Amino acid sequence: MNINNNLHINKKPQSYLKTVVAACFGTFLEWYDFLTFGALAVTFGPLFFPSSDPSASLLASLATFGVGMIVRPIGAAFFGSLGDRIGRKPVFMITITIMGLATLLVGFLPIYSEIGIWAPILLVTLRILQGFSAGGEIGGGAIFLVEHAGKENRGFKTSFLQLMGPFGILASTLQITFLQRWLSPEEFQAWGWRIPFFISFLLLLLAIYFRKTLEETPIFEELKIKDLKTEGQLLNNFKDSEIRKRMFLLFFCVSGAGAILFFCTQIYLPIFLKTTVKLSAELVDQLSVLSTLFLVLSIIFAGWLSDRIGRKPVITSGLLLGALLILPAFWLMKEIGLNSHGLSTSDTFTISFIMLGLSLILGLLGGPQAAILAELFNSKSRNSAATFPHNLAAGWVGGTLPFIVTWANQATNSSLDGLWYPTVFLFVATILGLKFLPETSRNTLL
Repeated sequence: MNINNNLHINKKPQSYLKTVVAACFGTFLEWYDFLTFGALAVTFGPLFFPSSDPSASLLASLATFGVGMIVRPIGAAFFGSLGDRIGRKPVFMITITIMGLATLLVGFLPIYSEIGIWAPILLVTLRILQGFSAGGEIGGGAIFLVEHAGKENRGFKTSFLQLMGPFGILASTLQITFLQRWLSPEEFQAWGWRIPFFISFLLLLLAIYFRKTLEETPIFEELKIKDLKTEGQLLNNFKDSEIRKRMFLLFFCVSGAGAILFFCTQIYLPIFLKTTVKLSAELVDQLSVLSTLFLVLSIIFAGWLSDRIGRKPVITSGLLLGALLILPAFWLMKEIGLNSHGLSTSDTFTISFIMLGLSLILGLLGGPQAAILAELFNSKSRNSAATFPHNLAAGWVGGTLPFIVTWANQATNSSLDGLWYPTVFLFVATILGLKFLPETSRNTLL
């Protein structure tokens, strides 16, 4: 029985577009909320973690960002199993509400000078709630979209979900840049940083409205018709050797490596350019916008390409290029900063070119990611089997990367030694991917 054809044959073309818009808007809000926190890491340092050492404040702020990522697997385990039991749509409504309310409350938090130690405690608590909800959303959103996509061109159709990360970065970066230009540094430090968190509440209302219009996925509807029980499915996944193997490959070769590249190129790189290369914040923000727009094109292209030549060749190409080029790229940007007494046009062009190249490498992993995440598993175990390793990788590998790299650099008194961690990880992921990662582009979804 071809479930995809039977359940999609009567759908109008607009139906999938409506699903994409509704699902993607909510995922965009998750990323916007999550990444606004990261974009304000430098601002949060003195407000919530005051210290005579600016590096210590920055480390504390980055650690708080990492806490939200570390909690993601717990949310994934809970909401992933819940999604296999009660459906994909109800979980969507729960996670978006938790994320939106937690983010709104960050905007109301008093700072350290007002309530002392309770300020960082409350900030960390809200960050934990953000991470918990993101664990159910990020990964679960990919499954929801893939199960609506049908059989043909799944890589291209679902690549649009992967744009929500870059769009979340773009929205938070542009918003903060605008606020920093509109307000004086004193005004932004005093109250301007709160505005993005208030805006998120308006976005939450829109997201809830859009998500109420979503239909449950046809794959899950078929599971209900067949009355297939999925209680305790996450534990059952670990008992199945084939599912366990695929969960490990997803963790290491797709989600872990993708998280490494994402946080290296989209989160850590702007910090590196501001603190090590000593570029102005305004120039870094402009270059970040340019590279993010290019990343959007790269993701769509890679998703389309994976439908033509397969998921595995596209993903392993990104893994190998990342392993080979991450460290040289950061080294070259540092050398440009050290040897320049004022950035020339050619220097700016070189740094821009490097950032675009890194965006292309990230796109090769990001484009097919949503599709392969769902295609690796059958429908009964998919939500729990995919979301847990995906969020474990994003949280424990990607989320801690800025902190680990910064700490390693400070421990060795170097600005580059910490980057050996992502480099080695990507080399190992390349070897594992080439040898063991299956091709999934022609898999059925049932």
